[in-house]
Amino acid sequence: MKKLTNQELGRISPDEFRNLKKLPVIVVLDNVRSAYNVGSVFRTCDAFPVEAIYLCGITCYPPHKEILKTALGSHETVAWKRFATTREAVEELKRSGYKIFAVEQAEGRILLNQISHLKTQNQNLALVFGHEVNGVHQDIMDQCDGCIEIPQGGTKHSLNIAVSAGVVLWEFFRTET
Repeated sequence: MKKLTNQELGRISPDEFRNLKKLPVIVVLDNVRSAYNVGSVFRTCDAFPVEAIYLCGITCYPPHKEILKTALGSHETVAWKRFATTREAVEELKRSGYKIFAVEQAEGRILLNQISHLKTQNQNLALVFGHEVNGVHQDIMDQCDGCIEIPQGGTKHSLNIAVSAGVVLWEFFRTET
């Protein structure tokens, strides 16, 4: 087994990325505290190309140095928009016809491994990921059309927000490609 070189990976240019067909998903970060997590989410959104990231509330935004450290340039390829509040972002998405799903543990949730019907409805989706300790704020949960939960078997029932974004976006990406 030989490790692939950068040339063999077939990386596309930033211009090619902008023209790439994207997952019909917008990632909404609801008051995510860590700039390192934000940068990691940018990289994940580049790897599993989504339409955009909405950065809300206390969530920092480029060119914050800690975002740049983990984003590795993906903040320049992935479209993003800043909102003073998550409520403003959700209201804009609803006006644009998006269905909004929190990624959270809540009553009436859909388990991630059971979301196939969401992916086949040709519906634009927004996925809300919350604060590292408090999760998605309840007033945002109240505005959502549903909730997706990542099934977990350990003792913590908690994943880092950047890990959660990777797991959820991979699930959407793997069935699109």
